[in-house]
Amino acid sequence: MAGSSFGRHFRITNWGESHGPAIGTVVDGCPPRMELAEGDIQAELDRRRPGQSAMTTPRSEADKVQILSGVFRGQTTGTPISLLIPSTNTISQDYDEIEHAFRPGHADFTYQAKYGIRNPFGGGRSSARVTAGIVAAGAIAQKFLREQLNVTVTSYVRQLGAVVAAVNPEAIHRAAVESNIVRCPDAAAAERMIALIKESAEKHDSVGGVIECIIRNVPPGLGDPIFDKLDADLAKAMLAINATKGFELGSGFGCAAMHGSEHNDAYEMKGGKVVTKTNHAGGILGGISTGMPIVFRVAFKPTASIAQPQQTVTVKGEATVLETKGRHDPSVLPRAVPVVDAMAAITILDHYLAATGFAGGR
Repeated sequence: MAGSSFGRHFRITNWGESHGPAIGTVVDGCPPRMELAEGDIQAELDRRRPGQSAMTTPRSEADKVQILSGVFRGQTTGTPISLLIPSTNTISQDYDEIEHAFRPGHADFTYQAKYGIRNPFGGGRSSARVTAGIVAAGAIAQKFLREQLNVTVTSYVRQLGAVVAAVNPEAIHRAAVESNIVRCPDAAAAERMIALIKESAEKHDSVGGVIECIIRNVPPGLGDPIFDKLDADLAKAMLAINATKGFELGSGFGCAAMHGSEHNDAYEMKGGKVVTKTNHAGGILGGISTGMPIVFRVAFKPTASIAQPQQTVTVKGEATVLETKGRHDPSVLPRAVPVVDAMAAITILDHYLAATGFAGGR
């Protein structure tokens, strides 16, 4: 299937379907001699797995990762790393009805239009379940960035529905994000978000929101203009995540209401380094990292699977009403946080390897 690989130097190839026997990812380009164990990857998968709280789908998957290749005696070898995540809790009969009708808001129709065939069980290849493989690959990228460059990636739920967290993004850290089940570091906003998710679920409805990501200690100079700009690749990475509908960097769409005198980030020297007093650019100028924190936001639509009657058509073009069955998240936001972390880390590491040619061998 074309389009299942991402990255040039740190390259991942994602495979699998929602209700298949397993999903996974092949990681190519990981430098050798990095210590890596399944536990390093599992920690991130546990943040994404279904059934982790009352705010998520009741589908219970352990998502236990297996490293099949690319690691010898606890160290990466520089060869492709194959990651396998078995599926153990599938109920395919929940999807019998959608084999013959298109769910509103889903990719059922577009997959049928493109390929002339589709796997209807859980959405098949279009299911968010395949993001488990992305998170597994991203765990490897985050480990390298953290240990070799002190680069950290921290995402959190900035907005859920009309509830917006009051936080300073550059002061956010992982511990605060993980302090509650919606992954919002603003405790008061988190309570309102939880209430909104519960209310939506009771109405058999769903709610969208915004995830903000902060990447710290990225060295200046990453990014390849014109068509491989760092921000362009970050945008592509984020919009490749299921249910995303928008991306903005730094001041984002807010800059449209600003003057140049307000938006320009003044330079200064601090600790022997060139920095900016403000960061409206979000850490990237001309497609190249500035050395300031990279800050961006990703908009997620409400979960398309809702247990309400909805008008649609069958594969034969006949009008019908469909009520989605199965086990679904009333909001994808809490479980999408580690997916944003993963794709951000994969993108940064890919650009770092492109800029340095780092191989890690001897």
